[in-house]
Amino acid sequence: MTYPAPFDTWFPDAAFDGSYGFTLETLRAVRPVPAQDGLAAQWRSWRAAARGVDARPVVLSTEIVDAREVSLIELSGIDDVRLRAWSVTPVEGLAARVGIVHGHGYGGRDAVDLRRVPDDAAAIFPVARGLGALNAGVGAPEERGAHVLGGLDAPDDYVIGLCARDLWLAADALITLAGDLPLYYVGESFGGGLGALAVPWDDRFFGATLVVPTFGQYDERLAVPCLGSGEFQRAWVLRHPEAREQLRPFDASSTAGFFEVPVRVEAALWDQNVPPQGQFAVANAVPDLELHVLPAGHAEYPGLAEVTAEAVRGGLAHLERALAG
Repeated sequence: MTYPAPFDTWFPDAAFDGSYGFTLETLRAVRPVPAQDGLAAQWRSWRAAARGVDARPVVLSTEIVDAREVSLIELSGIDDVRLRAWSVTPVEGLAARVGIVHGHGYGGRDAVDLRRVPDDAAAIFPVARGLGALNAGVGAPEERGAHVLGGLDAPDDYVIGLCARDLWLAADALITLAGDLPLYYVGESFGGGLGALAVPWDDRFFGATLVVPTFGQYDERLAVPCLGSGEFQRAWVLRHPEAREQLRPFDASSTAGFFEVPVRVEAALWDQNVPPQGQFAVANAVPDLELHVLPAGHAEYPGLAEVTAEAVRGGLAHLERALAG
């Protein structure tokens, strides 16, 4: 089997085509899933309910990482389950000018990554319920198939929805610890999809960067195999067709249409874990979009370090433009 250049030389042993036959032109034409009736009302009701939950952040320990204080903290999730996270203060001598809520991929997180956090920013690095290293099995099952399908038959209890709603409590915790700062969201893959679900309903955020976001355009995602969490959903919907409707309130391409702030989406042309057509559907839904096209996602390839460095610089520049707004 041959794949489009340069993927044929980058990924000669790939079991299937991570471009799924799409080009940049056809990816830009992928339509988001239209918002179902009541979608905005449902998410706004969840946001309203979250305002009644006290995040109650508690600092457990602190260490110095790259000239910043990084604290292990505990905070409440949306259903009052206690979750652990990391908080970050600015480099010594700098006052916090902005707050960053920094999501992560489906592998969880075992440390902070400060590349997208300016020196004068405070930040919180929440770890999703159920996931490692800090919250394995807490509030949700850790096993990925069980996690991505848990509670799907009840919208209020769906694990992915709970993870998205937990981000509002992470923002609460950051403000409690660092002060009432303007907030920017950064999230990759799983965290990118959660950002598209949660951030449009929270007016404390002035912008966001979503890197290879998942949970976008289930009509496209469920039609193809992948190596990521979407494969568990695809297999489930094949056996339980009614589950497609259960996923509809959590389609990130639907909620992304409700963004009212500038959003940068870094979307990949090749990705076997998160099909590009889903990533681009999220991007195509964003009203105020800055699109940055990556050659590939969830993969090692020649020049990756340079591509990543350029993307990080672009994300930091987007934050500054959005803040200046």
